[in-house]
Amino acid sequence: MLMGIVLLFSCRHESEEVDFHTTPYSLNIPHGFAPFSVPSNNPMTQEGVALGRKLFYDPILSGNNTQSCASCHLVQHSFSDTTALSAGIDGFAGPRNAMPLVNLGWQRNFFWDGGAADMESQVLGPVENPIEMHEQWPNAIAELNADAAYQELFNQAFGEREITVPMVIRAIAQFERTLISGNAKYDQYLRGETGLTPQELWGLEVFTDPMKGDCNHCHSLGSTFSDFEFRNTGLDSIAVDAGRYLITLNENDRGKFKTPSLRNIELTGPYMHDGRFATLLQCIEHYNTQFHYAPNLDVNLLTAQKGRMTMEEMQAVESFLKTLTDWEFIQNPAFADPNP
Repeated sequence: MLMGIVLLFSCRHESEEVDFHTTPYSLNIPHGFAPFSVPSNNPMTQEGVALGRKLFYDPILSGNNTQSCASCHLVQHSFSDTTALSAGIDGFAGPRNAMPLVNLGWQRNFFWDGGAADMESQVLGPVENPIEMHEQWPNAIAELNADAAYQELFNQAFGEREITVPMVIRAIAQFERTLISGNAKYDQYLRGETGLTPQELWGLEVFTDPMKGDCNHCHSLGSTFSDFEFRNTGLDSIAVDAGRYLITLNENDRGKFKTPSLRNIELTGPYMHDGRFATLLQCIEHYNTQFHYAPNLDVNLLTAQKGRMTMEEMQAVESFLKTLTDWEFIQNPAFADPNP
């Protein structure tokens, strides 16, 4: 009799394992873009992406259930904020501007200071940050586990009804990997589907001219328009925000910040890590005449001549940068809030 009970439970357990399956998610990599790698311990599935999307828009992860990831990462602004310094649930402004979430699969070292090594770990911090979502993970997990609908969604995505922190961050990371932008006017131009105006072509020329903009030295042309290195770009003579130094404790990293992507840059103002520039033209002017000679100023600026661009040339660069706006991306229904 005992042997029969053992066999019954054994068969039931094996049956449950066999019954669980997910649907692979096929990433839509744009023409001309290299594929990016997905961690083997977090494969993309339709169930995982759908769950991550719901969690991204749900304020359930914040301390008072008023703020979600999407509160500071607005889809209409290429998943960036519109304020210089993003604020948390208590109304306190943080020290930095929320970075856009676009083409993350090609990136590395997340946040302005590179404090998160991968996409999964970058999900972890904002929940417990006291000036962001200001919640404790055990509380958030308890609230999720008390929701029968979420238990079912997690079961569909991961084969477990008992929700854990790793499952939450894996789901959100899966959704964030789908935020791919590759159909801006510039992309269409490269594919021969449209042309650029004389002003936009001139802007591209100035953008890449080593004696003028020299912008592509850091904002490399391609899927990301960034090399994602850390640089001091002379925002201050003495860094107000220590930046990368806070992570590495290397004095040479003081005031260095990650080079952001220029994808959808028209939509992501204000600009720089502290949102000090309201317009693109102000940002371009900084690199032309306003940068400070900080002790560890990036060598590309150290050797650049101030005033090397005329106003007309800077305006042309601005026109070119607007060709990087992907209107289809921000209107994609797959990225919109799925919650009723």
